[in-house]
Amino acid sequence: MPRDTLTGSRIRERRTILGLKQADLARQAGISASYLNLIEHNRRRIGGKLLLDLAEILKVEPSILTEGAEAALIAALREAAGTLRGNAAELDRVDEFAGRFPGWARLLAEAHARVETLERSVETLSDRLAHDPQLAGALHEMLSTVTAIRSAATILNEPEAIDPDWQRRFHRNIHEDSARLAESSRSLVSYLEAEGKAARESGTPQEEVTAVFEAAGYHFPSLEKGQDPETLAEELGAELSGNARILLRQALSTYAEDALALPLKPLLAAVSQDGADPLALLQRFGCDPARAMRRLAALPAEAACGPVGLAICDASGALTFRKPLPDFPIPRFGADCPLWPLFPALSRPMAVLSRRVRLAGRQGGAVRAWAVAQPAGLPQANRDPIFEAHMMITPAGPERGGEETELVGATCRICPRAHCPARREPSLLGDAAEQVP
Repeated sequence: MPRDTLTGSRIRERRTILGLKQADLARQAGISASYLNLIEHNRRRIGGKLLLDLAEILKVEPSILTEGAEAALIAALREAAGTLRGNAAELDRVDEFAGRFPGWARLLAEAHARVETLERSVETLSDRLAHDPQLAGALHEMLSTVTAIRSAATILNEPEAIDPDWQRRFHRNIHEDSARLAESSRSLVSYLEAEGKAARESGTPQEEVTAVFEAAGYHFPSLEKGQDPETLAEELGAELSGNARILLRQALSTYAEDALALPLKPLLAAVSQDGADPLALLQRFGCDPARAMRRLAALPAEAACGPVGLAICDASGALTFRKPLPDFPIPRFGADCPLWPLFPALSRPMAVLSRRVRLAGRQGGAVRAWAVAQPAGLPQANRDPIFEAHMMITPAGPERGGEETELVGATCRICPRAHCPARREPSLLGDAAEQVP
């Protein structure tokens, strides 16, 4: 049902919220109760002075009655319905549902957002437990110490008499192990608390720089206006480590060069017409694909193209930059899935790869991944170029003719074909698991 035909439903909803009887509202508006009943059941169109009078009585803006639920709420409901396979949600009536029951609609949208957040938190924690060496070492030490204490206590609890000298040894061991356990616990708590500080999540210079970009929303308006990147690096990197400050200067210098080559205003105009398409930017501005991907990922949040993620890796496959998306999280610890287009691009330098992919085992939607590998830095005589790969990620639109959605893993250490995570989940993904190349 079109949104403009639900004005009556919104009038009824607002009247109910205010505790007004239908007859009372009709009397105040100067119409009959039977006519108001027809309006509230969307059997009579309404506009002009009557709409303004009803809006004034109901203490709302007329646009609230005519336009109804915000587009963002309806989009959130459609997204929630799209995450469950085989659901029977009436998508053609989602606007009617949001208009008649805005409270329930907001509740469902917020619940879906919360589930998505919790899923990402579980994935992040699972990834850290599997790959974070400091966390794994601390937990291993704690478990080993607890086992030693339990073993000594079990021996002391035996009914047989134990030599006093041995008893003193066991007591000393328990005392020393308990002190070590307390210290390990304090160290682990301190480490986890430090993880809450964005600037030092992992202690590596690269993570410190990533935290600076995250805090800025990956967009630096001052650099867009021509500020010297060295000056901005000094301001933002005052509390960073020495190596992190070097990396930050390099990253901000690259950002400034990209902004000079692709100025923000014409870039936004191009994106409003072509969307987040790096090849379209390449043809329009004559830039290289990697620069187009970096600029799209650095657009402000209100840009018309929607969210854009980015991952950059060096020739060894190690990630040097990450900007994840809700439907495509990029783990901070451990290796990433070798099926991501980012890594095959290294074996096909200068070729732009475009894939529609989805993370196996997630309820989220598919994403469009663009990837390219280009030489890093300027060419040098008699030296082979060192390549780095860029992968840009955007929410995927409808499947193109003959195109399949490839399933990839969220995080991998090795990827034997028979044990690929995308092939391990037929119970969740059905026949789609066979789409993995």
